[in-house]
Amino acid sequence: MLQKITLRTRTLDKYRLLMGNGVLDELDSLAADLKGIRLCHINSTPFGGGVAELLSCYIPLMRGIGINADWQVIHGDRRFFTITKAMHNALQGGDGSLIGREETQRVYKTQNQANAREMDYDYDVFIVNDPQPAALRQFSRETRAKWIWRCHIDSSEPDPLAWGFLSPYVEQYDAAVFTMEEFVPKGLSLPHIGIMAPAIDAFSSKNMQLARTLCREMIENLGMDRKRPLIVQVSRFDPWKDPFGVIEIYRLAKEKIPGLQLALVGSLAGDDPEGWGIYAAINTEANKDSDIHVFSNLTGVGNMEVNAFQTACDVAIQKSIKEGFGLVVSEALWKGTPMVAGKAGGIPMQMTGALSDYLVTSIEECADKVVHLLKTPELASELGKQGKENVRRNFLMPRLIRDELALVKRVLSS
Repeated sequence: MLQKITLRTRTLDKYRLLMGNGVLDELDSLAADLKGIRLCHINSTPFGGGVAELLSCYIPLMRGIGINADWQVIHGDRRFFTITKAMHNALQGGDGSLIGREETQRVYKTQNQANAREMDYDYDVFIVNDPQPAALRQFSRETRAKWIWRCHIDSSEPDPLAWGFLSPYVEQYDAAVFTMEEFVPKGLSLPHIGIMAPAIDAFSSKNMQLARTLCREMIENLGMDRKRPLIVQVSRFDPWKDPFGVIEIYRLAKEKIPGLQLALVGSLAGDDPEGWGIYAAINTEANKDSDIHVFSNLTGVGNMEVNAFQTACDVAIQKSIKEGFGLVVSEALWKGTPMVAGKAGGIPMQMTGALSDYLVTSIEECADKVVHLLKTPELASELGKQGKENVRRNFLMPRLIRDELALVKRVLSS
């Protein structure tokens, strides 16, 4: 059988203090209408990356409102995940030549077929996340279940070879979900297409409120100087996150802010072989400067430490070139930390109003914005407050659960 992730049940009651009763009352109504259904999310890794981050919080909260929700994880070897990472990159507009090869397609299909044989099928709804397990529907046992494909990446301009290979599998689903309308590939035709942004859990260890003084002490224990300014990027070790661009931004900013420190905080996931090489290259570059620090889940930096970095830093960066949503943007803003980020994908929907002035398209512009915020702490504090309010209104977990259950209800009713 596929691995099932063991998770607890959690209540949503604390969210009434943050969000009022509107969304929570809608959730209660939807949960009553869907009482008794069995729902299963499927993805490719139990840790590292945004989908695992979402599901680790989402599944317990779904159970807390009476939905029988589970999480299954597919398996694959390095060759399979090298192929699916190439497919991920190609769907974001990268080179899709590898996906056009017959042997590549055979490996992808064979691994999905093997995973389909090992699934637990005792569910009413399957939600399959991203391209790695997208062919499960094709090879699944015949059931009365409904199938939804959730795409978390920017698929607005996919490589034609990659999308040409993947789209026949996607078109077998009852519905598909994208973060933005612009991400729906041209010509995709399904009975239901949902548009919904991801969200963060305000009460998880990664996002719970921690005193900034405590966070500064925590990062000092990890080798940072708490008395000097600090900028941080939290992200997977991925070329689309432009980590080497962030290092260049730091170098430019340090010319005007002596003593500046940079922390690159990331995670390595089992479904991303490419990340290991990038992680090694980043460490090689960081070793040239004692004020560049690299941390990962390999070195014991988990959710609480990420929380500390995002809370304690003076400015957070997310220099993405392509981005599906960028949960780390909402995470940093939720902590009242000002953000400078790439004008890519779902990031602008998180940085509206005055925050939109800190969306950038170049390394030089990013460095200038970082320096400006470091030199004007009152402005930085005000932007942090605005960002936190935007997240409260739009990007907390109850809103996502409501949107997803509303889609599930429509799909089951059709």
